[in-house]
Amino acid sequence: MGTAKTITVMGATGSIGQSTLALVRQFPDAYSVHALVAGTDAEGLAALVKEFRPKIVGLGDAAKLDQLNEALGGTEVEIVGGEPACSKIAAMAVDIVVAGIVGIAGLPSVLAAVKAGQTIALANKEALVSAGGLVMAEAERYGAHILPVDSEHNAIFQCWQGWRGHAGSEVAQVDTSVLSHICLTASGGPFLETPLHHLPKMTPIQAVRHPNWTMGQKISVDSATMMNKGLEVIEAYWLFDLQPDQIEVLIHPQQALHGMVYFRDGSVVAQLAGLDMRTPISYALAWPERLHWAAERFDLTAMEQLTFTSVDARRFPCFALARQALCEGGAAPAVLNAANEVAVAAFLQEKIGFTQIQAIVETVLAQAKNPAIDQLDLVMAVDADARQLAVEAVTKNRRYMSV
Repeated sequence: MGTAKTITVMGATGSIGQSTLALVRQFPDAYSVHALVAGTDAEGLAALVKEFRPKIVGLGDAAKLDQLNEALGGTEVEIVGGEPACSKIAAMAVDIVVAGIVGIAGLPSVLAAVKAGQTIALANKEALVSAGGLVMAEAERYGAHILPVDSEHNAIFQCWQGWRGHAGSEVAQVDTSVLSHICLTASGGPFLETPLHHLPKMTPIQAVRHPNWTMGQKISVDSATMMNKGLEVIEAYWLFDLQPDQIEVLIHPQQALHGMVYFRDGSVVAQLAGLDMRTPISYALAWPERLHWAAERFDLTAMEQLTFTSVDARRFPCFALARQALCEGGAAPAVLNAANEVAVAAFLQEKIGFTQIQAIVETVLAQAKNPAIDQLDLVMAVDADARQLAVEAVTKNRRYMSV
């Protein structure tokens, strides 16, 4: 691959960060870590700094900065703390920035990287869900490249080389008119076969038992409601410059096939892979080349069958709410995301029932204002207002449950 690529890993101690650094560990001559950023895990970050020797390291939680300084005493690494300082790290010139900070907290650093014209391996879907118009407009303005890391969007990236994320690259542009639509797949989560009348009784422990992936609690619940796939539809809308009706979702429990592109000549190109996140991450890191990291061949014969079904709106009303928010436009997707984060947190704390997640998000969507949002502070204001409405809705629902 020639000269080693310099990389910055935002969210270094999380699952995306860990998978990224596993690849760096496997290819030490291909990648050089310039910077590492984490949110609150000072101890985990310190261990990574000692291994990868970055030039600068950032911790979002400034209250834990003393702990990090003590752990890294005697090293030459520059240490900074707080969100503004961490966002500045994302703007420092490198070959690729891995945006792995979870939730709306990752938006400021994504925007900082975009405005610096970086190539960004994007694993933070909330940045595009809450501020897709702003992020993509700034990417075009500053010449940033956004390479998707979510397995489904990465699949479309691999199948179709003609979308605007390649602007300014040596990859030839392809007219979007050649494409009919794309398809993202979903596992259906742990409640795919659960009788509908049992869903209100489902517990947090049951909801986080994803049948295929080992993920954090919040994203596991989002998979159970299929809100996660709804957010991915919104993300795909911004990434690939398509209309909402050009983004299909099919439930595919085996999760062997991650995405398909349907062309107007009748061809369908699909990407298949195992469940290891190193596959999409490695494609983003090495693009336009590939890393030869996988030790085992993907074996389709090990699967008895591959099945595909449509999404049942009765079982997954959160998915329908996400599509509704996308069609409404403006601030609606940001409101959706904020309300969902509050509702899921309340469910995990057993303050509300499983099916009340959808009820709270729907209530907030109906109540919240829907202004145009073209600046970061406006996005954050919409997010804060929606969270307050969601907290109030949780309180009302909790009071109802206790009656």
